[in-house]
Amino acid sequence: MTSPALAERYRLERVLGRGGMAVVHLAEDTELGRPVAIKVLAEHAADDPEIRERFLREARLAARLSHPNLVSVYDFGDDRGRSYIVMELVRGEPLDRLIAREAPVPSARAVELVLQACAGLEHAHAAGLVHRDVKPHNLLVRDDGVVKLADFGIARVRDLQRLTQAGAVLGTAAYLSPEQARGDDVTAAADVYSLGVVLYELLTGSPPAATPLTPHRRLVPVRERAPDVPAELEAVVLRCLSPEPKDRPASAGALARELVAAVPAEAPTLPLTGRAGAPTEAPTRIAEPRRRRRQVAAAWVLAAAVAVGGAAVVVSTHGSASPPPKPPARGSTPAQQARNLAAWLRANE
Repeated sequence: MTSPALAERYRLERVLGRGGMAVVHLAEDTELGRPVAIKVLAEHAADDPEIRERFLREARLAARLSHPNLVSVYDFGDDRGRSYIVMELVRGEPLDRLIAREAPVPSARAVELVLQACAGLEHAHAAGLVHRDVKPHNLLVRDDGVVKLADFGIARVRDLQRLTQAGAVLGTAAYLSPEQARGDDVTAAADVYSLGVVLYELLTGSPPAATPLTPHRRLVPVRERAPDVPAELEAVVLRCLSPEPKDRPASAGALARELVAAVPAEAPTLPLTGRAGAPTEAPTRIAEPRRRRRQVAAAWVLAAAVAVGGAAVVVSTHGSASPPPKPPARGSTPAQQARNLAAWLRANE
């Protein structure tokens, strides 16, 4: 029996997952000879013009982005009434499965995962795109440890009008920011809030019981549920969960810098891997006065998060009279790279 095909190019092989509006298939791109994931709009939704427009809008928005910590969109279209999006196939698991199996996750490991999500979000925000549905199910952890943010289905561009009616609430309730729950306009601060919920869940095993939809409940501090979490890290999480956007870290990049400052110095921070698991090249120069080396370390880690799966990173500052610290040594494995980076952070505090 011949497998069903889309656009005479993509051969559907099996269902990978089902959602309320779409079905995701494992497929083969017969022209390029590579496996892909294809999201096909569900039949019951295909007749709704607004849903179809939002679905194709997801493809257009995501196709504008290219970053190692975002799932790539290769193609999209409509074949005999079936709207579809062709995406990068991520071999791994969604973060919610990792949480179910391993939580509470050690602080260093949790920060390692969230730093990569910060890098992807920072890229999307720089393009003017707010995700609005950051949650463990949409964070895919590849087999080599690389984290990729998926599903921009309810994202919106900040300078465009909504496709949904005013006051509509989109997203998963446990991860909604207060402004989303109210149906207000949202900014990148909403994604920072949601990522804070994800980090809370990684550290404690479940999201906070107190949410914008259950304001009568008390927000239990992280360390009441996970006493081993550093107080500095708890403080960052609680800032992310501030009811007012202005009280949260100013951006995903700012959150990353706060996380690097809060995580124990001896802990591995990121698996620095290039494409196909090859070690990432070390930066050629990091030149800062000694009193600022901690900030340089934070910048180096954030740059490393941006470069996971990508090319070499250069963090260079001109005009300093102090000699630069020697960059971290390369390692033969991701684990060794992380240990080398941790040692470099300790030596250059």
